[in-house]
Amino acid sequence: MTTFDPSRLDRIGAVGRRYVDDQKIPCSVVQVANKNDVIYVDSYGWADVEDLKAITTESIFRIYSMTKPITSIVLMQLYEEGDLLLEDPLERYLPEFANPTVMTGGSDVAPITQPAKRSITIRDILTHCSGLTYGFLRQGPLDARYRDEQLGDFGPADYSLSEGVRRLAKQPLLFEPGTSWNYSMSTDVCGAVIEAITGQTLAQAFAERVFEPLQMMDTGFSVPSTSADRFTSLYAQVPNSGLTRIDAAGTSNYLAPPAFLSGGGGLVSTIGDYQKFASMLLHNGEGNGNRLIGRRTLEYMALNHLPDGKLLNELGQSLFAEVAMDGMGFGLGFSVVEDPAANGSLCSPGEFAWGGAASTAFWIDPVEEITAIFMTQLLPSDTYPLRRQLRAAVYQAMT
Repeated sequence: MTTFDPSRLDRIGAVGRRYVDDQKIPCSVVQVANKNDVIYVDSYGWADVEDLKAITTESIFRIYSMTKPITSIVLMQLYEEGDLLLEDPLERYLPEFANPTVMTGGSDVAPITQPAKRSITIRDILTHCSGLTYGFLRQGPLDARYRDEQLGDFGPADYSLSEGVRRLAKQPLLFEPGTSWNYSMSTDVCGAVIEAITGQTLAQAFAERVFEPLQMMDTGFSVPSTSADRFTSLYAQVPNSGLTRIDAAGTSNYLAPPAFLSGGGGLVSTIGDYQKFASMLLHNGEGNGNRLIGRRTLEYMALNHLPDGKLLNELGQSLFAEVAMDGMGFGLGFSVVEDPAANGSLCSPGEFAWGGAASTAFWIDPVEEITAIFMTQLLPSDTYPLRRQLRAAVYQAMT
């Protein structure tokens, strides 16, 4: 088992503390664990800067796209139970997606489209190779169409998941399914498939299949009133204003259950709760005495599933991702490191990971048998190279 030099461990926390002291982020909570125990934990800064409310390891964070791996695990549980196959056409479960079209030109108000050569598959929505996109990417006319329908933009949606899927299915695709990669609302569609198969809401499916077995009692789509005092405020760097609060904890929409249950980015959690999920992944699918996913299934999810074995920087349409694209593939719900040298990272080949829009991140290194989790609340996630610096700090401490 990997060991660490105690004299070098605090360099990990020092990375985040510098950012807090420089008023670049509001807080830093970082934790490194092996299969047996937590190796290092550090919390520093403010849950709310203006109110001087200190951050703690019990604070509750918006984890945004760190929801995606949880959704993907639940969908693959249904795969294990024989409810779906990866090659199944999406319209088998969501008929709205029958007969997709691809946008080939035109504008947001007058798109030129043609029929897609094939259906979107379950594999496509797990790998972001579906041809869907996000409204917040702001990279072309299709994104503008999404924003007109309140699809995949920041801020609460006032419609249900089923209504969101109906709106989404009316939009053309960015490319032919299975031919490219684009960060997208694909994982929200995974959530809708889960609802269609189980007959449960996504919140119920998550609770039954992940949160209760792992005892993730502080994770959900909203913050209950009994825990509101532990919720954090959200910040952004605003030109000429610096670190600015954009969603105060005390008045946030997260204090009430949302209409739209986003499997792509809707959850809140604590570092301790997410550690339970990460530890389950490190233990090959088993956590808290319960097996959530089979070992071989998880190993399969953490392979590169991109077309022709290509990497994100060879295939990606999107200029945005929660990870650096060089040397990186994508599996069924996670990024996967294929080439650490190309990625500029000290990590191991086969590391799988993802992050969230508010600069949160986690990774699993199955070779060194460690997990690392970082929590803060700064939007967007590419404001600073904080995650890459944290990786270097974690690995430099290994003996």
